[in-house]
Amino acid sequence: MRTAALRNNNSKKIDTYRVMILDDEEITVKRLLKGLGAAKELRVEGFILAKDALEEMRKSPPDIIISDIKLKDAHGLDLIDKIKVNSRNTLIILMTGYASIDQAVKATKKGAFYYIAKPFSIKELRQTVSEAIELIRSRRQRNMIIDQLGREGRLGEIIGSTPEMLQIFKTIKQIAPIDCNVLIKGETGTGKELVAKALHLHSKRNRHPFVSFNCGAFTEELIANELFGHEKGAFTGANSTKLGLLETASGGTVFLDEIGEMPLSMQVKLLRVLQENTIFRLGGTTPVGIDCRFVAATNRNLDKMVSKGAFRQDLFYRLKVVTIALPPLRKRREDIPALAVYFAKKAAKKFGKPTPRIGNDFLDAIVEYRFPGNCRELEHMVERAVALSRGSRLTTEDLPPDLWLLQEPQKQIKETASLRKLEIDYIMDVYKKTGFNQSETARILGISRTTLWRKLRRFNITSRKQLP
Repeated sequence: MRTAALRNNNSKKIDTYRVMILDDEEITVKRLLKGLGAAKELRVEGFILAKDALEEMRKSPPDIIISDIKLKDAHGLDLIDKIKVNSRNTLIILMTGYASIDQAVKATKKGAFYYIAKPFSIKELRQTVSEAIELIRSRRQRNMIIDQLGREGRLGEIIGSTPEMLQIFKTIKQIAPIDCNVLIKGETGTGKELVAKALHLHSKRNRHPFVSFNCGAFTEELIANELFGHEKGAFTGANSTKLGLLETASGGTVFLDEIGEMPLSMQVKLLRVLQENTIFRLGGTTPVGIDCRFVAATNRNLDKMVSKGAFRQDLFYRLKVVTIALPPLRKRREDIPALAVYFAKKAAKKFGKPTPRIGNDFLDAIVEYRFPGNCRELEHMVERAVALSRGSRLTTEDLPPDLWLLQEPQKQIKETASLRKLEIDYIMDVYKKTGFNQSETARILGISRTTLWRKLRRFNITSRKQLP
């Protein structure tokens, strides 16, 4: 006989969370319905057969399902897989009268939220449901924030509204849940680690560690020790067993920065890890299983390195399942004002100062600058300005005095030679008399400091040695 769903008295109310109870004993279902039914935020339904619960779930997935591990027509561990097919976001709480560590581990690995042993009190179950609801709330809030940031041209700490950046945001949100390896390419300071963190934050691994490792900052021996760990007595000074980063990050994401700097011999070992999902600690003989997502980053041309034999081709293909290429800041100047505002707020909070307004002259100057150090250089420049500024507004006076000297040479503009010579001679005469003080020179000339350094740049003067 088909078993109808048993519903609590709150079923007609507009509730926030839908809970399904599944147990082959009708008296248990009724007891749990009554125990949870008092909560106004819950809409609780009860089922005796798994097939009925799954049929209802296909129509409308629940937020939480509380199921006995042994049912008349299914087993709880097998049921997890079927539930995840219909609703990957449903939180599963398993009940059993035959509690064992082995079953608990299997249930957790399959994706169960909690494993509760019979007999348990209604108070204990309510507490477990409350914890599940808290997680659902945080997920909903996170998704809302992600959508909002995407609309506003921001994803976490990544700022951008150019078509290239919006496409990167879309790619991050698309591939984050897929759990594939990702290679991030870009110049130094473009925000490769921020992209890696965004991938981790929006993935199913976000409750586990995010571990960052710079492959170019260590010798080969230290890289192996840091990544794989060592056994006690593996070498002189190894007085105890040490877990490597890959082992401690299991379940989470490992960010391998400057992957192009990794020695070839270490590339072989890393490739084996990617293929087998196991490691050997230094001095160890027993394989240790790991479960990590790998995100690598480089500012080098790995394609050329592969062709020259400086980087393993098989490792290259393993890492670049998906590639994200970050544009340099000079190719998305439209984002500089928004980045400057964000960095100013961040710096003001860091220094305990009011957030300053950013003047147009300040923005004009930095938008013209090429930023060879990209976003990182811009952040340091704005942070310096906020730290040294005494006013409520950032101006060109708060920029480095030699900013114009840092500009890359540009093609000279064709103009009448006599006019150009008259202008540059006059400016240089005043500039020398003020002891190369840009602010005083601009004041005497009756122009802004921004205009002054633009003219210096226009005249292709990139150092004081080139002054006429």
